[in-house]
Amino acid sequence: MKIMKKVASIFLVTLFMASALFAQGSAEGSSGNAPIKLAYVSMNLANPWNTAVKNGFEAACKELGVEYTTIDSQYRVDKQVSDLENLINAHYSGFTFTPIDPNATHDLVEQAKSLGIATASIAQAQDNVNLVYTLDEYDYGYTIGKQAAEYIRDVLGGKAKVAIISQDNVESVIPRGNGVEDAIKDIAPEAEIVARQAGDTPEGGLTIIESVLQSNPDLNVVVATNDSGGIGGYQAMVNAGKSGEQYGVFSGDATAECLALMELPDSIYRGTVDLFPYKGGYESAQILYRYVTEGIPAEQEIIMLPYVPVSRDALLSGEYVPQN
Repeated sequence: MKIMKKVASIFLVTLFMASALFAQGSAEGSSGNAPIKLAYVSMNLANPWNTAVKNGFEAACKELGVEYTTIDSQYRVDKQVSDLENLINAHYSGFTFTPIDPNATHDLVEQAKSLGIATASIAQAQDNVNLVYTLDEYDYGYTIGKQAAEYIRDVLGGKAKVAIISQDNVESVIPRGNGVEDAIKDIAPEAEIVARQAGDTPEGGLTIIESVLQSNPDLNVVVATNDSGGIGGYQAMVNAGKSGEQYGVFSGDATAECLALMELPDSIYRGTVDLFPYKGGYESAQILYRYVTEGIPAEQEIIMLPYVPVSRDALLSGEYVPQN
């Protein structure tokens, strides 16, 4: 009887230990096998550049076989704050976003990092994320303005009436407009800048140039800090019957929509600058995945977005080939 009790006791102890080990192994397996979830939070998907970032981000996520989502903050700070809170509460593995107001999202990034969530920003920088995929805003603007200024100097004899469609509604992008303005002043000092207004959507650009044309019907050059506003400005000029060598529209981002307008016969859309948004979105997803699977580096990683001027001539001749 004593032997039977001893055997039963040993059996129970062994069963208990096995159960405990099984439970521990199941928990570790569940944690280790949790699906990777990545997100891109756009400042505003009405902007074609952001749409291209989205396309690149989602393409990489599909290739990596991870869950993903894209969210449009619609240029609303309160919505972006809420969007990031929701991602954190939903235990996303990592996210990249373009901050509308970095001060408003700073603490949320800190919260995410404390929970082991990989964080990144693209285009406009958030200074406390793990990955900053950004650009020199002033230099990028100067590159946009340089194309317009050289056209004014070489084709228009140095004189023109110029309207700048800026993104001065986003504090971190104000230097881009300054770069555009300085390039025109440096290269074509006799050109007159008659307006500088924020309107970086097609609707905003259209409204601005329609208004400027009322007070300056001889406006002949439009320079936008992104294609989105430039597309609206171009449409306003075309609607007003502006055509011929003496008119020009310039912008930056080299979005598919802009390039299509540049390719039209006798188009006055004469230049843009490729900021490679698809590449930026694609690589952001890849790097977030690396952080999630291999560990987040102790030091912040900074990558500069490349950019290349694209003239209408280069596009039509095939010298420039659009990327994705």
